[in-house]
Amino acid sequence: MSRLKVTYEKDLMPALIKEFGFTSAMEVPRLDKIVLNIGLGEAIQNIKVLDSAMEELALIAGQRPVVTRARKSIASFKLREGMPIGCMVTLRRIRMYDFFDKLVNVTLPRVRDFRGLSDKSFDGRGNYTVGIKEHIIFPEIDYDKIDKIKGLNISIVTTAKTDEEGKALLKMMGMPFRN
Repeated sequence: MSRLKVTYEKDLMPALIKEFGFTSAMEVPRLDKIVLNIGLGEAIQNIKVLDSAMEELALIAGQRPVVTRARKSIASFKLREGMPIGCMVTLRRIRMYDFFDKLVNVTLPRVRDFRGLSDKSFDGRGNYTVGIKEHIIFPEIDYDKIDKIKGLNISIVTTAKTDEEGKALLKMMGMPFRN
């Protein structure tokens, strides 16, 4: 089992039950999944960009990404329905906890001038999304082998009903929010 999952079950669940007054252990919010997404608009002209993004996302996530395709045609962007325009990975269970642990303890402290994450990125249902401008902050990425710096979105989906429950869960798990 992951170190973070053991900490969650032993320490965080009782603390969340006490803080919010849950009557059942099933009411306690927990991580459901983490979705990593790279959108590449330039994949329309250069398909090789998508190949490198898929390799780098596979290194970051430890799991093979899926190609995302355009849902609609947009003439002004020269985009046709079904064209590949990005890639994504959905992490669950042990890989999700390992990635979250790595994100909080290794990756985010490597960001230049990092003062914490905004707490305004919750969606109203306890899910949190953060955008990263440079994917080179991940230790798996070799700076010499990348052709272009890409950004990625990380969506952390929880079973929390409200934003305050989701924020309490993520804060207890070590997510560095701004004061």
